[in-house]
Amino acid sequence: MVHRGGVEAACELAWGLAATMIGEGLAKGPWRLDFPDIEQAAYDARWVARFLSAYANADLSTATALFRAAQVDGKLEQCLLMLAGSAVATIRKHGCA
Repeated sequence: MVHRGGVEAACELAWGLAATMIGEGLAKGPWRLDFPDIEQAAYDARWVARFLSAYANADLSTATALFRAAQVDGKLEQCLLMLAGSAVATIRKHGCA
């Protein structure tokens, strides 16, 4: 996706995956998602947790910053694969697939 539509298109796709995982009807607020021991997790797992938190808080600027950081670190593809896999697992868990 990054190669075809650029980072912006990949960010939009990731935002949609986050929407699928978080679900609809989320009340506005500051949200803090609980990810125990997240700081000991692999880069991609930390990235996904932070991206989902950004989505839950409707914080597109943080999501964009996460994309840029992962791209600079050479980890964007790995992070997007983790996000996609997590989204598929969430969909399966909820019986939507």
